[in-house]
Amino acid sequence: MSLTLAIAQMNAVVGDLAGNAARIADFAARARAAGASLVLTPELALSGYPPEDLLLRPDFLRACDHELDVLAQRLADLAPTPAGQLPEDGFAVLVGHPLWRDGRCYNAATVLAGGRRLATYCKQRLPNYNVFDEQRYFTPGDSPCVVTIGGVRCGINICEDVWSAGAAELARDAGAELLLVLNASPYSVGKSARRVEVLRERVAVSGLPVLYANLVGGQDELVFDGASFAVDRAGRVCAAAASFTEALLLVEWCEADFLPGECAPVLSPEAEVYGALVLGVRDYLGKSGFAGAIIGLSGGIDSALTLAIAVDALGPERVRAVMMPSPYTAQISLDDAAAMAQTLGVRYDSVPIAEAMQTFAGLLAPVLDTAGAQDTTEENVQARIRGLILMALSNRSGALVLTTGNKSEMAVGYCTLYGDMAGGFAVIKDIAKTLVYRLSAWRNAQPGGPVIPGRIITRAPSAELRPNQTDQDSLPPYDVLDAIVEAYMENDQSPRDIIARGYAEADVQRVVRLLRISEYKRRQSPVGIRITPRGFGKDWRYPITNRYRDTV
Repeated sequence: MSLTLAIAQMNAVVGDLAGNAARIADFAARARAAGASLVLTPELALSGYPPEDLLLRPDFLRACDHELDVLAQRLADLAPTPAGQLPEDGFAVLVGHPLWRDGRCYNAATVLAGGRRLATYCKQRLPNYNVFDEQRYFTPGDSPCVVTIGGVRCGINICEDVWSAGAAELARDAGAELLLVLNASPYSVGKSARRVEVLRERVAVSGLPVLYANLVGGQDELVFDGASFAVDRAGRVCAAAASFTEALLLVEWCEADFLPGECAPVLSPEAEVYGALVLGVRDYLGKSGFAGAIIGLSGGIDSALTLAIAVDALGPERVRAVMMPSPYTAQISLDDAAAMAQTLGVRYDSVPIAEAMQTFAGLLAPVLDTAGAQDTTEENVQARIRGLILMALSNRSGALVLTTGNKSEMAVGYCTLYGDMAGGFAVIKDIAKTLVYRLSAWRNAQPGGPVIPGRIITRAPSAELRPNQTDQDSLPPYDVLDAIVEAYMENDQSPRDIIARGYAEADVQRVVRLLRISEYKRRQSPVGIRITPRGFGKDWRYPITNRYRDTV
């Protein structure tokens, strides 16, 4: 028995039901033309993932149900099939969608053929951790679903179902010889390799080869990387789609197993992260309808990396860089920012802020105690002047301001509310400073030559808000800071555990304190792309008012 199966690794838009249905139909037509008998779509492909509280709106659920029936009729034209039947030469599409039945909502997958719904499976395992809160919306299913496609008995699972034992085995016990898995598994560093490990475990336990379709695209802070694949009975990946791009993956089934096929190259960690950031920017702006991006370019590494990502995502014609020098801005910052803008071909404007600083100093003098030396008050005024300028340009042009703060800064509050935090999307919000340097070096090594001036990478980082300032005036070295933040924030290690690893107690206590007291800032920060297992977003929910103190 031989069969051609297809994975539609598609980029869905949350709420665009007609658009998503059209995309599914397009993938199905291409798969049918290539001889496929079945097309597998990602989890909730019809509605987009995650629909969040749209699922609480009855009209939305009714619209999903209606669009599924419209799609079924549209797909029937590709391969006419007797109603309610799926003959040997039939053609079916397995679509992920929300299902409202008898007062309950399910995360479902339905087989469409001959203009009708032939079978529906409801997800049994509902994740409720990290960025997932499916138990808020869905009722779990409790029954297997097995359909015969071209003589092959196919079981259906959805995403979390295969991350633990039970659902796949139910499908096997119901007669399945192949497992079809719909997924909306968001990217984090190393996640693609982890998925393969999990599916190999599931194959070993259930004995079922797996066809794994994953969503691709950016949705708010989440990026879905695709990287769909097929695993045979021996646990070998015999076909794999590329990451961070739409793809139609064709997989051949013959004599009860998959045949070897094409596998996309495995990406380096830096290539993975950079690809996620580019896709996240492109889809956030594109799906939300923004005209382009505006970036405050300082001559420092964070804004330089953000600019490179924005240009790779949107093209230079949709990106504008703005230098806003103060009396403390070094000449090399001016030179390097201008050189980078020229290299990338973006519009570059310089708006000096010295006069505005003087105006604000005079305006505030009667109400501020100015007898002593200047402090962070004046430094923050500079940042807020820059934020005002960028937001004015955004209002006038319809372009979105991309903020440039990294995870290290967000963790310890080394950022200014309504200043450098002003903007609509935080591109590198989940990128530690040490990773910022690695990504910058990686981008410079790509074909076409360097785009970030070398001095930006090699000079000591500085906010340039006072004379001769460096970040390490206020913070531990970034390799130390990042390691403490990762241990405490991402891995939930206690301060005493971190100290036991060899980090100085003073550094650990300082970082943990700064992290705790900066929560009010983070809660007001723009949404940003998540690339670690835990970012400062949906999966970080600490109270702002909080008197708990970790003991050492």
